Amino acid sequence: MAKAFVFPGQGSQFPGMCKDLYDAHAEAREMCQAADRLLGFSLTDIMFNGTADDLKQTKVTQPAVFLHSVVAQRLMTIEKPDMVAGHSLGEFSALVACGALRFEDALLLVSARAQAMQAACEQNPGTMAAVLGLPDEKVVEICESVSGVVVAANFNCPGQIVISGEVEAIDAACVAMKEAGARRALKLPVGGAFHSPLMQPAAEDLKAAILKTDFHKPFCPIYQNVTAKAETEPEIIRENLLKQLTASVRWMQSVQNMIADGANEFYEFGPGDVLKGMIRKINPDVQVG
Repeated sequence: MAKAFVFPGQGSQFPGMCKDLYDAHAEAREMCQAADRLLGFSLTDIMFNGTADDLKQTKVTQPAVFLHSVVAQRLMTIEKPDMVAGHSLGEFSALVACGALRFEDALLLVSARAQAMQAACEQNPGTMAAVLGLPDEKVVEICESVSGVVVAANFNCPGQIVISGEVEAIDAACVAMKEAGARRALKLPVGGAFHSPLMQPAAEDLKAAILKTDFHKPFCPIYQNVTAKAETEPEIIRENLLKQLTASVRWMQSVQNMIADGANEFYEFGPGDVLKGMIRKINPDVQVG
């Protein structure tokens, strides 16, 4: 039997995040202060004292969630994981947890990713919507039938998929999803069409930073969003990360594959506990902590 560490993505942030860890642990303070120095602004001041709106800025949100997640995992007394995974942005936290990336390198990549995504959102406006209660294949079929750019972006858990694309295409897809029997098809308060072709400019911007970053052989497999498979080769990990911004997040498939490979205990590190709920829906028999 095996332990799996998992890490959340954008959307799990909240005002005051990580302050309890900062106040209680010297190692947390050192990591947070290092992050402020590397980024060139006081991220921790916004995390501890900022409003929800302050934290919604993509250039703040992504480094904040990453920092909280990595700090939380470092402070845990549980022995090393047997496998790791992260949801979208959370994949960077997972890469640190398994030793594939240094904390400092990953933080700089996350910051570059956030800025590239913000620029892409301004260049190619779009949105996302949650679809509940339809089979995966029906959601994909409807996306393909709608004119304009709209794709299945996040396969989260049974009966829960997030679609992403152009605003008009998302609106049309939501109507079609409801007509097909979806329990809900609800637009999300996000700044752009993440994990869709509209993120291609961000992928191009991020490519140079990823290519010049050192990736190391992880001490355990990482199940990456793009393939949902166990990866241990640094160059394959790098290639998958290059594709991540425009590809679907295959979270449900990742968790299913981790369980098939022996994972029976899942531990979520970071703000919130959204992944715990998804994992319970994917397989109620595993232990979630």
